[in-house]
Amino acid sequence: MKAITTYQNKKVLVLGLAKSGVNAARLLHRLGALVTVNDKQDFEDNKDAQALLADGIKVITGSHPVELLDEDFELMVKNPGIPYSNPMVQRALALHIPVITEPELAYQVSDAKWIGVTGSNGKTTTTTLIGLMLNEGATTGHAYDAGNIGIPVSGVAQKATAADTIVAELSSFQLAGAVTLHPHIAVLTNIYAAHLDYHGDRAHYVAAKMRITQNQTAADYFVMNWDLPEMHDLAKQSQATIVPFSRHNAPGARATFDGTDLCFDGQPIMAAAALQIPGEHNIENALAAIAAAKLAGVTDDAIRAVLSRFTGVRHRIQYVETVADRKVYNDSKATNVEAASVAIEAFDQPIVLLAGGLDRHLPMDELLPLIKQHVRAMITFGETAPLLEAVAATAGVPATRTQDVQTAVPLAFDASQPGDVILLSPAAASWDQYPNFETRGDLFITAVDQYAKEHPACD
Repeated sequence: MKAITTYQNKKVLVLGLAKSGVNAARLLHRLGALVTVNDKQDFEDNKDAQALLADGIKVITGSHPVELLDEDFELMVKNPGIPYSNPMVQRALALHIPVITEPELAYQVSDAKWIGVTGSNGKTTTTTLIGLMLNEGATTGHAYDAGNIGIPVSGVAQKATAADTIVAELSSFQLAGAVTLHPHIAVLTNIYAAHLDYHGDRAHYVAAKMRITQNQTAADYFVMNWDLPEMHDLAKQSQATIVPFSRHNAPGARATFDGTDLCFDGQPIMAAAALQIPGEHNIENALAAIAAAKLAGVTDDAIRAVLSRFTGVRHRIQYVETVADRKVYNDSKATNVEAASVAIEAFDQPIVLLAGGLDRHLPMDELLPLIKQHVRAMITFGETAPLLEAVAATAGVPATRTQDVQTAVPLAFDASQPGDVILLSPAAASWDQYPNFETRGDLFITAVDQYAKEHPACD
């Protein structure tokens, strides 16, 4: 870790806790900052705040009092989930207090090389693959996955050395607070309409994503999805060397799928049929990871070894188990229509789809042709249940509404037939009923396990 003095004796406000806030507060405290943490959860139920107070860090809990900003803070480190429309953030900006997010702080102290991965979908799978590829057969240094993948990057940055690499999954929420962050290799998997309730409109969402390349130079690399026409225009905003990947073998792409093999610079690396993760979208994720890994000097043998055994990331079209001749998959990470679409398209078998969640007032109509073609029945829950049922009705697919993902499981088995796929792919965020998509997915898996135990004759 770099021994920077930037924050020595400077008053810094950490707004919002969770993993990123706790790690940012501790790192700032270590750097000699005068840290105040403000979290809306009451102190009595706030174990993170209690632990930070025990470490000698000032904590204010129970609300976000705007008047707190009258204390002459020089910096705000904002939890990525807190929108810029929040009154505290708005007040900080009005007072010209810089507002950053935890990955920006981590980058400032990091000795390691950085590979940054962003995009609407596929970030976690691509990040995981790159990390595995870099570590496969490596004799020096270590690749650490961190960031939006669930591991605070500020904690990793304190232990990673100059011989190491941080492969950081970066959400648009995190990138909106990036100032100096400068990955040597940046990856943009795709861009669709997402998080518009947070960013206000698509233009601001895209601008946040593009901050991953804002500090890159011609000596750096920007890996982009060349199958999306928008990327060709966005590439003009970057000073980096553009490295396109294409599932459709687009002209100019370096990582490509020729219909049989995954290739780099025209040389086959492995047959796509050898991939252990289903779906055409995972061909794209593999190509993005191949491009980043090859740019980082990884051998073809190491890439093949990883792709031949990787079976997926938890909550991302994760195979759970087979019960009563139904294959069950957990895709709780599908928090938007685009992610659910690629999951539905990944299977040839009839699907019983479990879907629903937070209503962000986005149309569900894009699911119509996929539901009509692939889905046998739907089980809906959450705020978007009525929207999904309307799409199902238009598609001529029966839909049953239930309370939550747990009660949806037995209904899904009732609606399915042997040989079907039971797929949790909500097409919506989890926050109307669950604290995060991980909890939603874990409860789904538990309910499937329970169903299997109660129906042993079906195994």
